[in-house]
Amino acid sequence: MLFDAGSPERRHRHFGTATMTTGRIPLAEPHLTGNASRYLAECLRTNFVSSVGPFVERFESEFAARLGATHAIACASGTAALHVALRLLDVGPGDDVFVSTFTFVASGNPILYQGATPVLVDSDEATWNLDATLVLDELARRHRLGARMPKVIEAVHVLGQAADLEALAVECDRHGITLLEDAAEALGATYSNGPLAGREVGTVGRLGCFSFNGNKIVTSGGGGMIVTDDPSLARRAKHLTTQARVPGRAYFHDEVGYNYRLTNVAAALGVAQLELLDEFLVAKRRIAARYDAGLLGVPGVAPSPRPRWSNPTHWLYSVLLDTEEARDAALDRLQHAGIEARPLWTPLHRMPAFQGAPRIGTGAVAEVIAQRGLSLPSSVTLTENDQDRVLATLREFLTTTSSR
Repeated sequence: MLFDAGSPERRHRHFGTATMTTGRIPLAEPHLTGNASRYLAECLRTNFVSSVGPFVERFESEFAARLGATHAIACASGTAALHVALRLLDVGPGDDVFVSTFTFVASGNPILYQGATPVLVDSDEATWNLDATLVLDELARRHRLGARMPKVIEAVHVLGQAADLEALAVECDRHGITLLEDAAEALGATYSNGPLAGREVGTVGRLGCFSFNGNKIVTSGGGGMIVTDDPSLARRAKHLTTQARVPGRAYFHDEVGYNYRLTNVAAALGVAQLELLDEFLVAKRRIAARYDAGLLGVPGVAPSPRPRWSNPTHWLYSVLLDTEEARDAALDRLQHAGIEARPLWTPLHRMPAFQGAPRIGTGAVAEVIAQRGLSLPSSVTLTENDQDRVLATLREFLTTTSSR
């Protein structure tokens, strides 16, 4: 339950019977291997370094195929992908968009770009994502009163955990609400049972958005992707991300567009990384399993939840400590030991830009997650020795703290 609580320069030393390492252990660093160098060299050799080049289309087509989507449109960032998605759905002033209050701020900012009203939904204990029961109750209340329905529900799959979308997708269809998925942190997560079994996150809603920032499971250095099965939305997405320029000799632009194109160089790196996605997912899940085992029975710590319907990616393995003070002290201890960890996000309802935004639920669950949560090193290159060092440091801190 929620309220129960690699650098090549590293030098090795022996700590008891285990080989430990000294030097900094990063939170989440990219693993640039496979065909990355070859594909980047091809960009330089052919002079295709900007947004025109064969790797952009290749990245789009291979990404769509990997997810089982019909179309994928590359963007300059995950935030750009969300912004364009909201434009595609004609979201604007007077429209409500439901979104998790516990999420990175980039999930909410594009709603404000469009002049729409973000309606901030508290989290549920089962996933740390938006509480689907709260949303369903609010939809029923609005329907009963004849009140305005949200135009879009933006479901964020936080930290690589699939949100509970089974009933929500049905109600969205019933009320004519568009389901938009922010899967920036969850590439490769799937549903494991029920009507959505086998589906990749990002393919349940009408549109799904992904990020390829440097710390994501697959990176292009920076970048994003929109996926959809709707050909008309795909065409307009491509149009908007390329400055809304009409094909032809003249530079004619028929609406306000954006320079949200992904470069061929970034796409080349993305293609190489996508080829390694399955390998990366195996590593992430292995790391999560070792953390689970290493923290089992340790006082004062609870791992992120494991709902029955989800096969998560464990993008950043995260835990809850008993109090905010314990969390902050643990972060200090880990930092002193050369281990990079970080707190979880401040909920949107506490951000100045979202002050006064309507809320669904009290926000109490999101507050607990934000105040007590921290993410541990989760690079796919994390060695067992380094992970053992993380575990030993955290266990020692927690055991010492609990005995006082």
